[in-house]
Amino acid sequence: MDKPVFRFAPSPNGELHLGHAFSALVGYGRACAGGGRFLVRIEDIDEGRARARYVAGILADLAWLGIAWEEPVVFQSRRLPAYRAASERLERMGLLYPCFATRAEVAAASCGRDPDGAPLYPGLYRGRAPDEIARRRAAGEPYALRLDMAAAIAAAVKLASCPLRFAELDEDGRSQMIEARPERWGDAVIVRKDAPASYHLAVVIDDAWQGVSHVTRGRDLYAATDLHRLLQVLLSLPAPVYHHHRLITDAAGRKLAKSARDTSLRSLRERGVTPMDVRRLVGLA
Repeated sequence: MDKPVFRFAPSPNGELHLGHAFSALVGYGRACAGGGRFLVRIEDIDEGRARARYVAGILADLAWLGIAWEEPVVFQSRRLPAYRAASERLERMGLLYPCFATRAEVAAASCGRDPDGAPLYPGLYRGRAPDEIARRRAAGEPYALRLDMAAAIAAAVKLASCPLRFAELDEDGRSQMIEARPERWGDAVIVRKDAPASYHLAVVIDDAWQGVSHVTRGRDLYAATDLHRLLQVLLSLPAPVYHHHRLITDAAGRKLAKSARDTSLRSLRERGVTPMDVRRLVGLA
């Protein structure tokens, strides 16, 4: 059998914290235990938030934790043609449509929430007349490309000849087939107004291109796997095995986040905390 391939894929929009350390250590530990490979990918296509200065810090933090990875490190910003080709394929299948709506317009018309808690898109531009779309595009109005979810699910079920499922490993390595429910995302954004791809499109393209066989990530991304499995079927991509691990929280039960300026690995290191201390802090000692 081929060696299993794991990856850690942070965004360079802040310093790594204990939650990132836990995720990286879990993936790296499973790769080592299975005689597999471990990759690092920098997800930096969000130009508004990504900062080159954080990349060196990310790699320094991982090395300090004792994590080794294969070179070269992949940067999503250098993979834009691959995302463009994938979105064009979905367009040719008739599964994407332009949406000119602002966030405020979506929020005002929405009557529900997606799994991330954002307003569920109410289909404002689905089925709009081609001449209106062409006119607005020609005028240079910014737009996103959204997935026609009903049409996409119908196409995927036809391609797969069975319900959409993915393999999920529990903490003990036991596998269970989970039924994907991408419909709860509504007509999800596949190409953003301000970026050449959404996270959802870029991650499935890169995982397949890098031969990732096992995706280890936080429980907060569990629902995203529904959408990822749908895109994998539509784009004829292999399905990795997933493990969505527990989240590291603060004393109030809040998930650690860069935006909340939680304790960074760099600051812990500067205060004399050791990699073994970090393992104890996240429950891996």
